[in-house]
Amino acid sequence: MPPSSEPPTATTQPSTSARVPTQSPAPEADPLPLRQSTEIQGDILAGFKKDHVHLLLLAFGDRDQAREWLDRLRHRVATTREVADFNRQFSRARRARSGVDPERHHATWRSVSLTHAGLTELIGGAPYTDAPRGTTQEAFLQGPAPRAEWLGDTEASAPEHWLFGAEEQPAVHAVLTLAADRPEDLARALAEERDEAGDSGLTVVFEQPAGTLAGSLRGREHFGFKDGISQPGVRGFDEPDPDDPEHQLGRPGTRIVPAGEFLVGHEKDHRLPDWLPEWMRDGSFHVVRRLAQDVPGWWAQMADLVAELKKSNAVPQQATSEWLAARLMGRWRSGAPLTKHPDADPHPDPETEADNDILYGDDQLGRTVPLCAHLRKTNPRDGLLARVTDPEPVPLQGALDGRRIIRRGVPYGERFDPTGGAENGPDAPRGLVFVAYQGDLVAQFEFVQRSWVDADAFPERDAQVGRDAVIGRGSQASFPVHGSPDAHVPLTLRQFVRTEGALYAFTPSLTALRLLAAGEIPPGGPPSEDRVLAAPMVLRRGEVISSGKARLRFEEDGDLRVRDEREEVTWEAGYTGGRSGRAEFWEDGRLVLVDSDSAPVWSTPTEGNEGAVLVVAADGDVAVRAADGGVLWRTDTAH
Repeated sequence: MPPSSEPPTATTQPSTSARVPTQSPAPEADPLPLRQSTEIQGDILAGFKKDHVHLLLLAFGDRDQAREWLDRLRHRVATTREVADFNRQFSRARRARSGVDPERHHATWRSVSLTHAGLTELIGGAPYTDAPRGTTQEAFLQGPAPRAEWLGDTEASAPEHWLFGAEEQPAVHAVLTLAADRPEDLARALAEERDEAGDSGLTVVFEQPAGTLAGSLRGREHFGFKDGISQPGVRGFDEPDPDDPEHQLGRPGTRIVPAGEFLVGHEKDHRLPDWLPEWMRDGSFHVVRRLAQDVPGWWAQMADLVAELKKSNAVPQQATSEWLAARLMGRWRSGAPLTKHPDADPHPDPETEADNDILYGDDQLGRTVPLCAHLRKTNPRDGLLARVTDPEPVPLQGALDGRRIIRRGVPYGERFDPTGGAENGPDAPRGLVFVAYQGDLVAQFEFVQRSWVDADAFPERDAQVGRDAVIGRGSQASFPVHGSPDAHVPLTLRQFVRTEGALYAFTPSLTALRLLAAGEIPPGGPPSEDRVLAAPMVLRRGEVISSGKARLRFEEDGDLRVRDEREEVTWEAGYTGGRSGRAEFWEDGRLVLVDSDSAPVWSTPTEGNEGAVLVVAADGDVAVRAADGGVLWRTDTAH
């Protein structure tokens, strides 16, 4: 057919603009990328949030069989995207049913964590070789039993009384968590996992059933208080409030914390990088503790104490055990904060949304919420002063946000009911399976437990504060006299929560599970590399920068030292004034010790070198290098 002589129509007319390449607008970055993660296990950020839970503590037999077991299991492990999507759909359906759980929405989730011994068995050697004193690597390697006294797990809570995790007990290699909405689904999954484990030569070291309490205790722990309220928001997972981006949308008072506080390899609030093997990225350190609660003993103590306080006219004569218990917890049973409702619980409805918008700035002396109250001890918020005389509290960002943990605890045992049978009696086992995720065991869980919960002088005040009034191991505390601006009376707190087992584990990413199952992770981790740090950089007491043969540590006594791989001192600043509060690397090129007022008390002679870096070398040396690489100062400790 000859070409048409008709002129092009409007629809076929070539356009000059069509010949110019056009660039599609770049897609907007997902503001909540972690919600879509198929790498991060689902319980860490999204939370399983199931009524029926069971933990299997497992020991491996043959390495090849253990790897094969893990290879099959990893396909059943829930991801963050799966769990987050389900939780969102479940919440919508529940709201549509006026707070009643939707029967058609149900799921069964699994997660798996591995102890240091378990990783060592799967890898065929240690997962890393560098575990400096005071680091999370050391804590994970040792586990909680050798650190029990340091953490306050003594006497009735000492490891010799534990049901699992003690050094003389069988080693636990894996923690398999199963969670379901329906008990029959959990039973089915549990039978399947027991068979899988047995067929692969694994043995069950310990089993821990747990679940939501029934009736009026639904959503509460055994003492009767609403639990799980004060969770942190996570940047990249939880939606920030557009009018207040530091807080989570729809949850006033819930701060958005950098994801690196809970996930290895992500941005942190203020601390140094992880320096863990790359395969640990998107994983989280997992703390499991079985905490037994003496419910009748706790409430008997409340009755005794309130009677004692009335005799000394320290509390109103109409004060009750409930009134005192709320003060020692920091909330009423419903979850309503004492800071807003000091006189009575305004929310008797157990379904009422709990309030996390709590501030202590106007109650620095603990007149409303005593300083030993559980909520203040575990999360001081704006009620923490570096010194009693300081006019402003310690900032949340850059200091306290980095101490937060994600808790996934769940009660175990039947509720206490003196009219019930033996399983409801005072001697029946009951308590809380404490579960927490964090990016750093030492800086988060252990710091909170040792330096806050178990410290009877925290926070620092003129009056004796006492240990945590709920989960502490008992102490002498000071209780504010009602109606007096500064008077206190002594209060003897006894221990009614005991540790009955503890483990540290690591919850790997889905890719890491695949690599572990395939035997593709080499023992010992990557070779040591020089640590190169740009300014500004801060070392707080006990923190360390480690590489090969060098550990640059800001010591507890306020001096800065370099130690070798045997922890022998090879160099020290020699500062003995005791006033240094931090070690800092400044943008002018100086490595400095500063006091609590940020005034320098010692520094390297390297001022005026903007762009310089601090190098902690694998050969044992520590140096300040100029932007062009030249050495400005060094410790001469290479060996």
